[in-house]
Amino acid sequence: MTIGVVVFPGSNCDRDVRWAAEGCLGIPTRFLWHEERSLEGIDAVVLPGGFSYGDYLRCGAIAHVSPLLSEVAAFAARGGPVLGICNGFQILTEMGLLPGALTRNRQLHFLCEAAPLTVHPGACQWLRHYGEGEPISLPIAHGEGCFQADADTLAALEGEGQVVLRYAANPNGSAGDVAGLSNAQGNVLGLMPHPERACDPITGGTDGSRLLASLLG
Repeated sequence: MTIGVVVFPGSNCDRDVRWAAEGCLGIPTRFLWHEERSLEGIDAVVLPGGFSYGDYLRCGAIAHVSPLLSEVAAFAARGGPVLGICNGFQILTEMGLLPGALTRNRQLHFLCEAAPLTVHPGACQWLRHYGEGEPISLPIAHGEGCFQADADTLAALEGEGQVVLRYAANPNGSAGDVAGLSNAQGNVLGLMPHPERACDPITGGTDGSRLLASLLG
């Protein structure tokens, strides 16, 4: 099992993902520069947090046309596990792998705090080690994490069980308290909170470790 962590100009959580995967769980990782064109030898893909291309135009708008992401889209279509964290979630919506959009927080302020969440795993393979309705806490760190979708789209997502993480106390105004979404097949997960920052007790908790551990079986 090898995780490929896609690195863009402005990524700043790529090393956090490597530390969590390798240092805490022993899962090998490989950094993949966004201009590469192959995922050979990669078993799972993570789009990490940060500010790809300085968030110019809008978050993820430039990153989503990077050459490697066409390979990521094909990998996801074949059922390969893909995780988008924070800016990675924004990129997944720009790619069309997940619906909706992430916009400025309701208060127009950057938020950096622990967020209480409720897990609804459904078919999401990344969350299979969590129980239905389980409360967890993961840190958030974003200025544009307010999930937006029209009423019909949100109703369809909820009806299909694709709203897999909800804020227990909505910090940013996200429609439907959405903190994370899965695709219908369950292999693609996008979430605004940072599980990689909750994998060691010394950093404040381990509620994120089971998410990455799902890759181990």
